[in-house]
Amino acid sequence: MKTPQEKINAFFGLQSFTNFYLAYQAHNVVESQSKYANLVHQIMAANYPQWVEPRQMPPLPENGKIRVGYVSSYLHSYSGTLWLTGWLRYADTKKIEIYCYYTGNEPDLITEQFREYSHVFRHIPHNLEAVCQQIIDDKLHILVFPEIGMDAPTIQIAALRLTPVQCSAWGHPVTSGLPTVDYFISSQLMEPENAQSHYSETLVKLPNIGVSYPKPLVGELNNSRLDFDLREDAIIYFCCQAPFKYLPQYDFILAEIARRVPQAQFIFPRGELLRKRLKRAFAAVNLDSEDYCFFRAIATRQEYIAMNFLADVFLDTFTWSGGNTSLEAIACNLPIVTCPGEFMRGLHAYSFLKMLGVTDTIAQNEKEYIEIAVKLGLDSEWRRDISRRMSQRQDNLFDDKVCVTALESFYQEVVRERLKQLTVDS
Repeated sequence: MKTPQEKINAFFGLQSFTNFYLAYQAHNVVESQSKYANLVHQIMAANYPQWVEPRQMPPLPENGKIRVGYVSSYLHSYSGTLWLTGWLRYADTKKIEIYCYYTGNEPDLITEQFREYSHVFRHIPHNLEAVCQQIIDDKLHILVFPEIGMDAPTIQIAALRLTPVQCSAWGHPVTSGLPTVDYFISSQLMEPENAQSHYSETLVKLPNIGVSYPKPLVGELNNSRLDFDLREDAIIYFCCQAPFKYLPQYDFILAEIARRVPQAQFIFPRGELLRKRLKRAFAAVNLDSEDYCFFRAIATRQEYIAMNFLADVFLDTFTWSGGNTSLEAIACNLPIVTCPGEFMRGLHAYSFLKMLGVTDTIAQNEKEYIEIAVKLGLDSEWRRDISRRMSQRQDNLFDDKVCVTALESFYQEVVRERLKQLTVDS
């Protein structure tokens, strides 16, 4: 970036893509993520040198409230930020002032919730400079990015230093790698013992699953299997994750389940890309995948929830677990087979089932995963028992306020320490 034009070209180049798929490769990405993030930071620093210097912690106002901002392109009905509504809904407004910055432009009913729970809600769509200047003018103590990595302009904003303390959270559950992000706010139940080595940020582990997730409104089942062209006598395994979560080394698992559960039917609402791969995996055990795998797009949320009710078993993905999908399955009392992964992103369903206290379907390895999935398919009584216990314990999981109290204690401690350090230095 030797010329002004090269700086501008690099800036606009960053707006065209993200390295979103990097973390789906099932390895510790902290080194490679940091290399990419440092490049982003250098480009942003070259274009906005006034916005990368350290910022002094503002004094607390007379009312003693900490100003906390949340900035996202997805403050609407979106899986990467829906969980955030609980942090805002249950915030202690005597201690915290909430500022929300919505940088996207698809407002809906969830957007109105964010607006309602905020002291200040700013909708500044697709204007990076205006958002950054507004955040600086608001003199926040802490800025939180709920999902760094999903949206290219958000990565650019996070690569700047707009507030004294900047945090990432697990709407995109992987380290940002950015030198401008100080903390990664996570969950005690989702982090292994060596978790800090997976992050460039300082890791903050909130109690339980770390978020206060609103209990999904699922209503009652008004559909039949015939409405979806599903066999009435089938054992339906719901495979609802995005195609890039299904790594090819695990394709054999579905074929092995089918070999042992002849009535198995695997439903993929968005997995058409897997068709050729599964054909090969099933052929390896002398089965035709077309007899077992059903690819059907689901048009509405109502249909998606109906499928959760109609299915017998939810099959979680290896290495990157279902988040919102698992929580919605639990709300429908659908048994989940999961195998905890090495990283936080592979421990979502595991942590939810631990919170429920229904851990029978947590496998320790691939072999055990197959055995549990097969048993759930063949043993209807056990399947009903799992479902019944899930229904009785949902209050343990949803709308958990313990983590919100811990989050706000973290905010207070960080601000207090920074202000104390200012006093010492002066």
